[in-house]
Amino acid sequence: MLASIQPIDPVAISFGPINVAWYGLIIGTGIILGYILANREANRLGLPKDTFADLLIWAVPIAIISARIYYVIFQWEYYSGNPGAIIQIWNGGIAIHGALIGAVATVIIFAKRKGLSFWKIVDIAAPSIILGQMLGRWGNFTNQEAHGGEVSRSFLEGLYLPDWIINQMYIEVNGSFSYYHPTFLYESLWSLVGLILLLVLRKVNPLRGEIFLSYVIWYSIGRAFIEGLRTDSLMLTDTIRVAQLLSFLLIAGAIAIMAYRRKTGVTTRYTDKRNK
Repeated sequence: MLASIQPIDPVAISFGPINVAWYGLIIGTGIILGYILANREANRLGLPKDTFADLLIWAVPIAIISARIYYVIFQWEYYSGNPGAIIQIWNGGIAIHGALIGAVATVIIFAKRKGLSFWKIVDIAAPSIILGQMLGRWGNFTNQEAHGGEVSRSFLEGLYLPDWIINQMYIEVNGSFSYYHPTFLYESLWSLVGLILLLVLRKVNPLRGEIFLSYVIWYSIGRAFIEGLRTDSLMLTDTIRVAQLLSFLLIAGAIAIMAYRRKTGVTTRYTDKRNK
């Protein structure tokens, strides 16, 4: 049976010498759906027309570049000796935390230049971000990457996964094949639950900024635990995983900001007219 297992071809479509990968199609779909979701909410809350279209023109490429820079920084031992590989993003090597840093920095500058509320923009964007993350992990699935440690087939069958997922988790690493934890799936499902919670939170008209801060807390909790299962973590030291450390700092930071804003009374609800 094992000999008959064939992994999913990571190339979805070929046009002569041009290959279009499933990963790119999935990421592109996430961006489009995220834009639609955000644009509808932006219109409802009265943001200027095309606000998110204008924002995405800058945020998407900056997020990709910052995601690559982040990855390269924590793999500098390799890239310092192979500087030509730094720009070879098509070979893999981007980090979601780097993308988020770049995107948030872009929103700060964009909001200031447009005279808009930073918190309002990121509150609108938060469900779209976690939607993109939920879908994006399936790009990792098609590439057989971002997986966890070795497990047995019976373990995967015990999760009641369909064969097409179980078979894709039969991966060659260092010349030998084994089944691996589908950590892509764990994070995708965590993000799906987070998306539902954020959309529910949106309906109850929370304090401004708290949809985004809740996203940061929710995603970071899941990432901290799931990262512990992965085998490809960026490491700060031999024992400290960068994503776990940053996740804990983000949880603490988001809670602190939420508490500070509540204590000082600078937050408003979306029914209020003040733009803070």
